Amino acid sequence: MTQMQNPVNSVKYREHEEVVERSRPAAGGRHVGARGSERWVKVLDQTRCIGCHACTTACKSENEVPLGVTRTYVKSVDVGAFPNVRRAFQVTRCNQCENPPCVSACPTGAMYQRADGIVDFDKKICIGCKACMAACPYDAIFINPEDHSAEKCNFCAHRIEVGLEPACVVVCPTEAILIGNIKDPNSRVAKVVQREHVSVRKGEKHTRPALYYKGAHGATLDPIAAGRPAGSTFMWSEMTESPKTVNSGHPEIGHHNSSAAAKLSYDISHSVPWGWKVSLYTWTKGVASGFYPFVLLLSYFAKLSFASEMTRVIGPLVSLAFLAITGVLLIADLKHPERFYLLFTHPQSKSWLVRGGIIITIYGATLFGSFVLGLTGNSSYIEYLGPITMIFGALTALYTAFLFAQSKARDLWQSPMLGPILLVQATLIGSGITALFYNYIGAESYRVAADVFLATLVAHSIFVLAEISIPHPTAGAHLAVYEMTRATMAKYFWFGVIAIALGFLFIASPVVGVLIALVGLLSYEHAFVQSGQRVPLA
Repeated sequence: MTQMQNPVNSVKYREHEEVVERSRPAAGGRHVGARGSERWVKVLDQTRCIGCHACTTACKSENEVPLGVTRTYVKSVDVGAFPNVRRAFQVTRCNQCENPPCVSACPTGAMYQRADGIVDFDKKICIGCKACMAACPYDAIFINPEDHSAEKCNFCAHRIEVGLEPACVVVCPTEAILIGNIKDPNSRVAKVVQREHVSVRKGEKHTRPALYYKGAHGATLDPIAAGRPAGSTFMWSEMTESPKTVNSGHPEIGHHNSSAAAKLSYDISHSVPWGWKVSLYTWTKGVASGFYPFVLLLSYFAKLSFASEMTRVIGPLVSLAFLAITGVLLIADLKHPERFYLLFTHPQSKSWLVRGGIIITIYGATLFGSFVLGLTGNSSYIEYLGPITMIFGALTALYTAFLFAQSKARDLWQSPMLGPILLVQATLIGSGITALFYNYIGAESYRVAADVFLATLVAHSIFVLAEISIPHPTAGAHLAVYEMTRATMAKYFWFGVIAIALGFLFIASPVVGVLIALVGLLSYEHAFVQSGQRVPLA
């Protein structure tokens, strides 16, 4: 695309809403890939980039981006050892993926892909769940602190619509940023991409990014290739250090993934998407999905009567209460909690937040139905409803594995063992709490609950040992394990591991053993959820 009009003629960001309405896919559908005659791409020529940050400031001005967050920025890495040293720059922003994981993860379709390949967003239907942030392998999405909605580089779509180039392209003094239609063989970007050596970031994620780097140093493309400097300052800025922020560079002093001596010299901090509410939600969901289904199993196989108070009232009531707490935590974690209904009225069916919401709703309905039947004395019907309740209880425990797997950015969460671990955790919780109600379940059922509790303690310990000892296939997963066992989350992890092991005190005191194991499991869950997000992505 040739140089266009002067930026003084640009369409202001307030007109972006009109562009969104014109470019959204038809109701009931989602654009996937560039299906028209256009496929917009960018080439960042790092051999020309001088690190002036003009693109960053122009983007902020054009799109009215608040202080503290950026749609694009320039990071720098110092490569080499004195006197043979050079500074390498890398412009970081949304990669406009052909297979965008943020679009698949977004539960309402607020993140969507246009026919020309541009990944855009609609703030009116964003619920602020941060699933897109967890899914983006490039850490390119943030929550706008003013309107609390997800935002990122959208190729200045409002300018493209009226024939203007993005603001960053216009202001770049060295023409280091090129844009164009890759499907036009005569376009400048097509000639560069198809004839010259270019690189993309994280091609192994299968996102097929439309952001190409020419002449970029490998130490800038990999976020943990360079070492992270000691202390709290860069060349002319501060590094934010808190449990809610992640800085680029390898956190271990003296370690990095580059064969060259490389040290990060300028970058910005990024926020951890999901905090303690999500960690707690995984635990409360384990109680809800594990307790009553285990009671039903005892009713079917261990001669616990369906007419017993445990099966009729206590079981469904406790699980229903913890399922309600789970729902409250999920809604409270949204940046737009008042819009949570959009999960059901404007669902994007590929999102596991939507699928999980449906599963939880059905499971909650079966729990409520069992509770009502128990109160009204129709306990015989509980036996017929039981299989459906147990199936959706298991799905409630299991769906989080698919939700986390949809977060492509988090390598630790891609483990195929996550699903079995969640089922083991639900069984551990369910059997342990059931054993505490020994006055309601009888001696035979108590022995079964006790045996299952002790067996799942062993199984969970084996899974955890395998998770931290078996070599991981990616550097990101390996670093997440380091964060979990030796760095920021180590105190939570080891407290959890030791407390779960102390669950064997159950043999001497069931109440003490179960309560210690449950507290330990909560601590372990927090360490696992947060460690997966502590790995730098940009």
